Amino acid sequence: MISIVIPALNETENLPGLLSRLAREPETHEVVVVDGGSSDNTIAAARAFGVTVVRAEQGRGIQLAAGAARTKGEILVFLHADSIFPQGGLAAIQKALGENPDAPGGNFRLLFDGDDDFSRWLEGFYAWIRARGFYYGDSGIFIRRRVLDSLGGIRPLALMEDYDLVRRMEKAGPTQCIEEPALITSSRRFRGRPPAMIVWGWLKIHVLFLLGVRPERLAGLYDSRRGLEAAGADQDPASFKPQSYS
Repeated sequence: MISIVIPALNETENLPGLLSRLAREPETHEVVVVDGGSSDNTIAAARAFGVTVVRAEQGRGIQLAAGAARTKGEILVFLHADSIFPQGGLAAIQKALGENPDAPGGNFRLLFDGDDDFSRWLEGFYAWIRARGFYYGDSGIFIRRRVLDSLGGIRPLALMEDYDLVRRMEKAGPTQCIEEPALITSSRRFRGRPPAMIVWGWLKIHVLFLLGVRPERLAGLYDSRRGLEAAGADQDPASFKPQSYS
């Protein structure tokens, strides 16, 4: 069985679409939505699909760890709530791991739903870094349970928990990238923000993390930076707070 873990925070708008797509996947699976204290109808939206709902403290790493602890499947898949999961995606995961028994896990080729040049550039950039063993939670990370357990599970980090997991996965064996079908994610976190500032912020967070800055501090910097960039672009800074984990 495949277990799907979705951390969520104020995702009434996006979560039903993802759960609807997952419900149409014929492979045996379970879905666990981990709510980080939503103030909207996220929990009700999840329960309407009959999935397991877990409450946890806000924080992507904390929520992922809490969700993984409630699952039963031999394969775990971690998705963002604003993902557009592709038809046949679960079968593709089973095929990739079945044909590559030494593979600890992997991810999907990632596309962005934005109709702009920066979204297209990002797709190329993500493909370039994936060829070098770098990928993130928005690309639908999947992993064998036995491997996750052997690696010590999801670390409850406030930020960069996906980077931390991927680095450990890459040391465990040759990971798989599913090219087709690709997974689509939202470009909403980039709207109204200058591309140069987005790239600079991405680099800055990685450098600080590698230098040992605490993830809690990085999460605060990340949120503050996005708010300042949004304000400078004449957007509402509140719209760029971490409403989801994209």
